[in-house]
Amino acid sequence: MNPLPPVQLVEALHWRYATQKFDPAKKIPDKTWRALEEALVLTPSSIGLQPWKFIVVTNSELKARLKPAAWNQSQVADCSHFVVFTVRKDLGTDHVDRHLERMVEVRGVTRESLTKYGQMAVKNLEKARAEGRLDTWQTHQVYIALGSFMTAAALLRVDTCPMEGFQPPQFDEILELNATGYASVVACAAGYRQADDKHAGSKKVRFAHDEIIVRR
Repeated sequence: MNPLPPVQLVEALHWRYATQKFDPAKKIPDKTWRALEEALVLTPSSIGLQPWKFIVVTNSELKARLKPAAWNQSQVADCSHFVVFTVRKDLGTDHVDRHLERMVEVRGVTRESLTKYGQMAVKNLEKARAEGRLDTWQTHQVYIALGSFMTAAALLRVDTCPMEGFQPPQFDEILELNATGYASVVACAAGYRQADDKHAGSKKVRFAHDEIIVRR
């Protein structure tokens, strides 16, 4: 597979912006969306534990119910696909066991060969739990997925808008997450921009390259 030309990546990132107005009539094609879902699935995570679920909302009635819990931001209802990034709270050995079984299934290795890896994973979780930072650690992983998703979308010329401006307890209730062990952290609207979104043509304001890139 040939590498992506560097200029194409940079152009896509310049094209991307936090879309304020989505065209509700434009839907992401199934083939494109399947690729974006695969980008989510392939997101790297600490120890490979993937402490998340991605709730993809396309039902217009459900998006309408979520909108008031996001301070009535229009992106929630007008986008093609609304993704809620959730984290598995109080991650434990059961999740590690599931991951080990999946490794056996995918790689064709024995469970015994993964003993030391499994012990290391559990030790890390328990250390984080004892220090009171387990949920915080896992929550940080979700933002890796968000960044990966937004970059992939930009390369496919799909607009996105990351959103922390919502009330997680209400999202959890509406999406029936409370009994699942997962909780909403951040969301991202995806679709296609309205032609009259004034923010689309705004130049990106970033600190100078030499000010924020430090080489040693």
